[in-house]
Amino acid sequence: MSRYRVAGSVLALLALAGCGSSSGGGGGEPTAAPATTQAARDKGPVCVGEASADGPHVLRGGGFRLPGGGGVQYAAAGADGTTRTATLREGERYESGQQEWTVAPGTDVTVSGHVYTVRQICSYRLVLEPKTAEDKAALAAAPESMKSAGGPADAPLCFTTNEDVLAAAAAGFPPKGEELSLVGNGGVQRFPTGLSLTVSYLDTGTGTAGIAANCAAVPVAAYKDVRVGDPVEFAGVLFEVSQITEQAVRLTRTST
Repeated sequence: MSRYRVAGSVLALLALAGCGSSSGGGGGEPTAAPATTQAARDKGPVCVGEASADGPHVLRGGGFRLPGGGGVQYAAAGADGTTRTATLREGERYESGQQEWTVAPGTDVTVSGHVYTVRQICSYRLVLEPKTAEDKAALAAAPESMKSAGGPADAPLCFTTNEDVLAAAAAGFPPKGEELSLVGNGGVQRFPTGLSLTVSYLDTGTGTAGIAANCAAVPVAAYKDVRVGDPVEFAGVLFEVSQITEQAVRLTRTST
């Protein structure tokens, strides 16, 4: 079998397992979200702009909860070989009628009254920078517990720039240079800070696969049509797709 899909049942499991708006809010069913498909090879460049050290990372196809009750999704990307843009959508999850913005590095967006600057756009992530010290502090706040409780309670571990949380998340992955194997049988692989990963589909005919990530019952990434050599990111850790077989997707960790 060269291709199989398990996205519906897997995302349902993830929603049970767990781990805004420009003037509005989010909500809705994550499986209905459009515009996360990467049907053609991305033209690049891989990234444009410079990531801010204290900015949240919004992963491709996923959402991120922001201070003040808002959230954003990295809904779609555009690249022409020399520059890159992204479509941001209001709300941490897809819902019909949400506002969208086409952004480039340097673009300001307002989410639930809080202003953020787009600092970097990559094929796999988008980095925001809060305008105010208060929002930066809220994102970097230490959680009450470093232990995952599952479901929405993991939000302080999932939507954060706190260094201790990110270090704990990074420690849950194989070391730099080693592989993380995600078996494509519909299973869910869980990590210490509430993140869950699954292979949503494999297609050995085209050499592509899909990888879904969930944290605090929010779809935080939906990488579609990834190929060997493509970068992906989870919980602040970078990987490169190193192998796609009928049984698994293998990722090699490329960051410390």
